Amino acid sequence: MSQTLTTLGPDWPCQVSAPGTRDWERTAARWLRDLLPARYAGYSPLTRHPVLLARHAQLQLQHEVRTVRVALQTARAELPTLGLAESVIENSIRMYAVELDQLNRLARGVRLITDALLAEGTPPAPRRRTPAQRVS
Repeated sequence: MSQTLTTLGPDWPCQVSAPGTRDWERTAARWLRDLLPARYAGYSPLTRHPVLLARHAQLQLQHEVRTVRVALQTARAELPTLGLAESVIENSIRMYAVELDQLNRLARGVRLITDALLAEGTPPAPRRRTPAQRVS
């Protein structure tokens, strides 16, 4: 096992350089953009702010995980009504299970990258003041 993998953990994406190395944020942004639908590539707030990009990628993955869970949970009940053969249904269930594992791994990678971006000094989003703080 390489030193980088040991330092960063097994969920750190291999396509992303280690934090603090030259161009690590560029490789992180490229990897994060690849997780989103292509139409998001033209939105400048996402391309200019890696933390925002990471947040959006995390939200995208959360929705994909929900979708695959529903597909997995309903496959045995709904796929036979579509006239699919039992072998197709079983292969679909295996596919959904593999995809769910993959999406969860990607989500862990996004969380690691987000943490690294924040540790590098990318400012967090401003917090709203509570009513008590506004009075004082």
